[in-house]
Amino acid sequence: MADARTNSTFESIASSCSRRGFLKLSGAAALALGLTACGPAAQDSGDSGDTTATDATSTAAFGTDGNLRVGMEAAYAPYNWQATAESEYTIPIENVSGAFADGYDVQIAKTVAEGLGLKPVAIKLEWDGLIEALGQGQIDVIIAGMTATPERQESIDFTDPYYVGTYGLMVKKGSEYENATSIQDFKGAAVLGQKDTLLDTVIDEIKGVNHLSPVPTVPDQISNLLAGSCDAITFDVGNIASMTEAHPELVGIIFDEGKGFSEEVPVNIGISKGQDDIVKQMNDILATIDEAKRQEIWEAAVERQPE
Repeated sequence: MADARTNSTFESIASSCSRRGFLKLSGAAALALGLTACGPAAQDSGDSGDTTATDATSTAAFGTDGNLRVGMEAAYAPYNWQATAESEYTIPIENVSGAFADGYDVQIAKTVAEGLGLKPVAIKLEWDGLIEALGQGQIDVIIAGMTATPERQESIDFTDPYYVGTYGLMVKKGSEYENATSIQDFKGAAVLGQKDTLLDTVIDEIKGVNHLSPVPTVPDQISNLLAGSCDAITFDVGNIASMTEAHPELVGIIFDEGKGFSEEVPVNIGISKGQDDIVKQMNDILATIDEAKRQEIWEAAVERQPE
């Protein structure tokens, strides 16, 4: 994966995102949402096949040719991932031949696009290239678990949140920290986060922590934890089931209110400045998706995500 990140091209745009805390993980079917059209004014996916994203994304105005071009990594399940087969849940990845995108972000993108009277297509990009691509008109929106931080809001605009996440700490079974009840129990521990994300910056809430240099991806965090290169890693609580299922030797610690990280991380849709009318339309569409429906969509994405 990747929300809690920044764009390296815009190094001043620090902090970032995540997604999930209010959602519990259990199986459920995704829900197709029918909305009245109100058109706007005129990457490790684990899948086989051609996974090479081209850089030649075209520059165009919002909604050109009836498409909503959605920027994402397509490599961070259950939020977004790359698939080789088309299904009712997928959208095509425009710059990867024969590939499709699925995930929670994708279902939100489909709902928003339908409400705008557009067809959603994914543009697969590196995390640190998303804001630049938006500024250059290569994509219409970012729906990739990005948080509307004050720094980012200096460059782009955001919708209301479509997800709210929280963080915990993950350790190996048998660790001296396995029974911790507060993040402050990790004083002196070597804790590893993900580069350019809140998964890294929140570590400094632990007093006396050994804050290690962050790594590029969540899989890198996990690899380091398994190898014993750190005592703990930060993780998005909403992904605890899939992470511990894939790595049963790991334990996710979720802290009681007041004992954990203070950050609650809303996830928003990013859009270029100067499109207030479209932002309002998207907010109206998001408002139709109540918490129960968001949970249902999330749980279904968790069930479908690649192992």
